[in-house]
Amino acid sequence: MGDLLAAPVEAAGGLAVHGARAVDASASASTRQALVDADVPRRLLARDPTLWGPDAVGRLGWLDAHRRGRELLPQLAELTAELADLDHVVLAGPGGPSLAAQVVARTTGRALTVLDTTDPGRVRATLADRLARTVVVLAGSTPEVDCLRRAYRQAFLDSGMTESEVGRHFVVVTDPGSPLAAVAAELGAIIVPADPEVDGGFTALTAYALVPCALAGVAVADLLDQAEAFAATLDSADANPGLALGAALATAATTGRDTVVLVDDGTGVEGLGDWVEQVLAESTGKDGLGLLPVVVESPASPHLTGPDRLTVSYGGALAAGDLPALGVTPDIAVNGPLGAHFLAWQYATALAADVLGVDPFDRPDVSAADEHTAAVLAHRPSASTPSSVEGTIEVYAPAGTPADLTGALRHLLTGLDDRGYLAVTAYLDRHADADAARLRPLLAQLTARPVTFGWGPRHRHATGQYHNGGPRLGSFLQITGTVDVDLPVPGEPYSFGELQAAQAAGDRQALAGHERPLLRLHLTDRSAGLAQLLDAVGSLRA
Repeated sequence: MGDLLAAPVEAAGGLAVHGARAVDASASASTRQALVDADVPRRLLARDPTLWGPDAVGRLGWLDAHRRGRELLPQLAELTAELADLDHVVLAGPGGPSLAAQVVARTTGRALTVLDTTDPGRVRATLADRLARTVVVLAGSTPEVDCLRRAYRQAFLDSGMTESEVGRHFVVVTDPGSPLAAVAAELGAIIVPADPEVDGGFTALTAYALVPCALAGVAVADLLDQAEAFAATLDSADANPGLALGAALATAATTGRDTVVLVDDGTGVEGLGDWVEQVLAESTGKDGLGLLPVVVESPASPHLTGPDRLTVSYGGALAAGDLPALGVTPDIAVNGPLGAHFLAWQYATALAADVLGVDPFDRPDVSAADEHTAAVLAHRPSASTPSSVEGTIEVYAPAGTPADLTGALRHLLTGLDDRGYLAVTAYLDRHADADAARLRPLLAQLTARPVTFGWGPRHRHATGQYHNGGPRLGSFLQITGTVDVDLPVPGEPYSFGELQAAQAAGDRQALAGHERPLLRLHLTDRSAGLAQLLDAVGSLRA
């Protein structure tokens, strides 16, 4: 990695942070010293809620969740043995637990199905997959979790199971006394208590993620061991990689380098960037402030570096000085075992939020889109008229902009100012419509500004807070698609297709108040529409 090899290395507890002091070295060192002088690291470990205010009370349990996680190990062992014949594990619902569990499963090579969408095609396909051998883990109380629970219950009953047999196919992670606990009791489901002092993006080492991972065959005790070893470094002012990372993030956020480009270095921590994206965006993106995470496909992706960017590579544990050749020199390289990564990024994000002056555990703008979605479902507004129709794409362009597809795309890109970014959200099937993700690097080639990509509705629990609560700098491209075969939501007056469309509309309404550009493209034929859209984006390069 060139110069990075000569940069300072902070290594302890199995995790190494390379180059953190090389990021505007003087400012980063000053930020770190200011944190130490204000006793922030010690106060954080002591769970001092006055760092952020009364809302932080009871929300700092993630600091030692790995210790309480050990108390779950006997129950997880019993649960795994009891459900050994149910070898298709489905984690239902979007958010931090799903992203964390997906990283663990990919990194350890275990099979885990994460159903974090309301797309009827994806839901139907998952319901049809090894139903008799499926155990569904419900983690959280989002509308998506409730709808997926209803769909699976009905599918189990339709397959011939009795009500008592159905209960065995559900494991519910929730707080005692919660509405979901009551639903679980009615189902006859197995209930695993959640940690009441941890929520949101800080749940990676709690039952929310540990339960599905254990059922999928992951040795979750290893994750807890890794976090335990790293936790011992957090009370140090010197050999503390978490403090080095936190100071670097905070310095970047306060010196104009508030876009964090996340790149996998190929050393075996699969998909960590998606989880880090959620933690950073949800925790810091509020009050008009925040760090914008951009997850890129590879070190060859365009515009990784720039004066407003902090490029961070991540990967598995390495031998001393043995950094892979990325082909690009990142500002920071973070390497170590996955359990250490989880705790380090949570700790560093909390420190960065403290410097920014925002509460990392408050998500004031997450519910806005849900509220708009509920209103759309309740009132069923008339469909709007497209600005133009080209082939299999309906264009819904903002007033005063070109109505044609190419003109609307070009206007969206050229309208990005020198601090702006483009956020692409696809309310499609992440598997069947995977080509949509190709749009991010293609669009990034056409602008020097950051381009993010997210699948709806899971982005709501990741970058959604940043888009609605962070700096008002975003331009937005939303892609929706016609549903060929819909699926009812049992017990509700709407289908999954209607819910998906309402969620997309809710996003648009939430963003409308920010007076930022929003272009919607609706694919009347998803496969043909994506091919047409990719061709249109390619033509802009000519």
